[in-house]
Amino acid sequence: MTLPPLKVRPMASDTPPSASVTPLNARGKSAPSLRQRLFTGLGAVVGVGALVFGGWWLLVGSHHVSTDDAYVGADIALITPQTAGAVQKVLVADTQAVKAGDVVAVLDPTDAAYPLAQARADYARVVRRVRGEIATTDAAGATVAARDADLARARAQTVSADSDLARAKLEYDRRDKLAASGAVSGEELTNARTTLRNAEANLSAGKAAEALAEANLKVARAQSEAQAALTAGAGVDDNPDVKYAKANLDAAQMNYDRCILRAPVDGIVAKRNVQVGQRVAIGTPLMSIVPIDQAFVDANFKEVQLKKVRVGQSVEVEADLYGGGVKYHGTVVGVGGGTGSAFAVIPAQNATGNWIKVVQRLPVRIRLDPKDLAAHPLRVGLSVKADIDTASGSAR
Repeated sequence: MTLPPLKVRPMASDTPPSASVTPLNARGKSAPSLRQRLFTGLGAVVGVGALVFGGWWLLVGSHHVSTDDAYVGADIALITPQTAGAVQKVLVADTQAVKAGDVVAVLDPTDAAYPLAQARADYARVVRRVRGEIATTDAAGATVAARDADLARARAQTVSADSDLARAKLEYDRRDKLAASGAVSGEELTNARTTLRNAEANLSAGKAAEALAEANLKVARAQSEAQAALTAGAGVDDNPDVKYAKANLDAAQMNYDRCILRAPVDGIVAKRNVQVGQRVAIGTPLMSIVPIDQAFVDANFKEVQLKKVRVGQSVEVEADLYGGGVKYHGTVVGVGGGTGSAFAVIPAQNATGNWIKVVQRLPVRIRLDPKDLAAHPLRVGLSVKADIDTASGSAR
């Protein structure tokens, strides 16, 4: 008879073959799994990153505001004629560099040459006339002196005639008394009477000459005063008529000189739309001069970014034309007086209908370092990025 196999019950200390063994560390605790270690490391990295970012934001990031809504601008000079005429020469082309004072176009000067010649002739004629008036004034003064001398001579002759009359009268009276006694002949008495009458006539003539000399002196003085009034207090150059003629001459010369159009600033020629032979009127736009060495940046910052922005703060600018390898250094020179929507042709009417708040932007003018512009020139309208250091020096 065959016996069934015996079943052996395992001991309590034995480990079932299917059960996993968990290792213990030195303290008797179970060691963390690989997944737990990965999550722990990731948490540590995130924590360190947060601390680093927080420190960077506290020390650096909170003191900077930036925008890529920024563009290069310049005070473009517009070339317009100040006198009408036909274009005789055009000496520049688009994209050509010019210096201040270079001739860019010439108008036909014929229309301005005739008024200039007439103004020169008028000025010369007036100068000669005024010089003649000054000479006449001097002559009038000499005439007054001569008439004064004539009056003095006439008065002296009158005094002399009066003395002669007194002496003749005395001689006549003495002879007239002696004539009755026969001591004086009739002929001698007649001669004495004739001498007396001649003395009386000479006295009357002297008085008349004195009166005429006085009248001539008055006329000479009046003429001298009238002539002096024309030239009083001024020489040839200060005379009102000469000044008026000189002003007309200067105006004619200015119109003639305006036939030559010159570049007002250093820059690049742009938008040339004039040709030789074209008849242009005053104020017709002929071309523009872009002063690229005086370019600036207009950066449009959000209104929430401008709390700490002040004039004088330093700016770092990066142009898309050159990429991040080229940095421009600039300075804040001003903040716009209004948003773009405020100056729009059709401004927003937020007081009517449904309203959705839109963050507005204000333009900030940034002056660039001329050395940076000379090393890497920019053009008007190029896109740039601007970063303002609000912790830098500022002028409040």
